[in-house]
Parts: sequence; C-alpha cells; structure tokens
Amino acid sequence: MRRPVAAFLALALVTAAPQAIAGEPAPARTHVEKTFLIPAEEGYGVGECLSGGPSECGQVVANAWCESQGYASAVNYGVAAQDEYTGAIPATPIPAPAARPLRITCQD
Repeated sequence: MRRPVAAFLALALVTAAPQAIAGEPAPARTHVEKTFLIPAEEGYGVGECLSGGPSECGQVVANAWCESQGYASAVNYGVAAQDEYTGAIPATPIPAPAARPLRITCQD
C-alpha cells in the first residue's frame, strides 16, 4: 500500500513543477493593483479617516478594506478626483469634496 502512494506523490511532484526539477526559475508573479470607489456616505463613518489625507487612521481603514477584498494592503487612498468616477462630464456641477466618492488602491 505504501509504494503506490509514494509513486503517486513522486509522479505528482514531477508533473506539477517540471521547471523546478530542471533547475529553471519559477515564473515571476505579476504585480496586481485595483482601485475601489466607495460612496462618501457609506454609513460606516470611515470617510473622515480616508478623506483627510495621509494619516494613521486612514492607512488602517484602507488596509482593512483591501484585506476584506482579498488584497494584501492599500497603496493609496483619498477623495476621488472628478475624472475617476461616473458623472465626470464637465457640464455637470462639480460635487463638493465631501460628496465625492472615496478611492482606495489595493495591491497583492
């Protein structure tokens, strides 16, 4: 019984990573970033931390958001510029910074 299991594991290792056995380096992982837009009045009261510029509070909240979305940490956060969200047509009135969505950029 032990031999078939050992043979199966050896076969699985050979077929799963032939470049590692041949001494070739594993392919490099690509760097992934994603930007999320959050409504300014999302109801959780974190807008003050994210919209006030770089701060310890903002970094903690942004990192928590990224982790909840499956990313490692936040790269950048703040109030979204008008051209970063829908409704950025110049003919529309520019919303006050407090009404603009919040932006969090996450990375792996």
